Amino acid sequence: MAVTNLNASIKRKESNYSYKEEAKKKSGALLFIFLLCCISFFADIILGPAWLSIGETFQALFHLGNVESTTMIIVWDYRLPTALMAIGVGASLSFAGAVMQTILNNPLASPYTLGVSAGAGFGAAMAIVTGASALSFVGIYTVPLFSFVFAGITCFSIYGFGKYTKMKPQTMILAGIGLSFLFQALQSMMQYMATPEESQNIVFWLFGSLSRSNWFTVGLIFLILALVIPLTLKDAWKLTALKLGDEKATGLGVDVEKLRIKCFALISIITGIAVCFVGTIGFIGLVGPHMARLLIGEDQRFFIPLSSLCGALVLSVASVLSKLIVPGFIFPIGIITSLIGVPFFFSLVLSKRTRLIND
Repeated sequence: MAVTNLNASIKRKESNYSYKEEAKKKSGALLFIFLLCCISFFADIILGPAWLSIGETFQALFHLGNVESTTMIIVWDYRLPTALMAIGVGASLSFAGAVMQTILNNPLASPYTLGVSAGAGFGAAMAIVTGASALSFVGIYTVPLFSFVFAGITCFSIYGFGKYTKMKPQTMILAGIGLSFLFQALQSMMQYMATPEESQNIVFWLFGSLSRSNWFTVGLIFLILALVIPLTLKDAWKLTALKLGDEKATGLGVDVEKLRIKCFALISIITGIAVCFVGTIGFIGLVGPHMARLLIGEDQRFFIPLSSLCGALVLSVASVLSKLIVPGFIFPIGIITSLIGVPFFFSLVLSKRTRLIND
């Protein structure tokens, strides 16, 4: 009896030690990606069409010594909001992708591949062509408002369609792809009806750009992040259980339907807010979660925060690259993320196909 108790005690200690070591490794991964985000963030502030030295940038950033007013305006009114917006939008889209992939149990799910971004794009196109006069009291936020509303409509349309047809969560992505094609066709129709100036505005919005960032939009995106991520982390163990399948999760006491509705609501809010101010930025919600998954696995307590950090890092690096391709010119960031994301998407499709063949 004493030997049995001793063995049980040793196993418990080994299990606790293993858990602590695992948690330490995952925390280390979070810290490492956070440090990379900081490096990329400062690089994003330093680089830009107007040449500023590192010393001038840091003097303006931290109010050290006598700094020219022009330098202060460049750093505080343009570069800092843009760099922060890259972090905030990247974290938001990657968070949305991570939660989508978990609740739908599909590694290809993201706001972009499920058509949420396309819905937001159609909303923006509609606002540019018809909505500005109808909601003139909203002013400059007419386009973001339409974009946000249609992102939410798209998100819940996918969920409603899947529920009505009793479609498996894993195959809901097909409904999203169908909606994406529909909204792209409607976008084209809006462009056809638009004046040349309106058509140019639609194209510029669909490219995706951080240049429209300001302190209000930055504050709003980080406020939403600060509210949505903790609300999701409260259900971290439920989301982890959901990865085992609906039946097993239900057996563990998880209300699967309620959890999915809550997650879709949070996804629609954070995606709508992220996309409505910067335009269509693709594949961040796909790349970020897969980076996190490769680093730490599926433990949602660490997976969700790390996915957000990975998305922030990817979009921040993309922002830096957009300034380096042609000196003195900033490429629309949506083009950069698509160039990064399309090969990544195909590699995921091929790897999934290989696993299916092997199985």
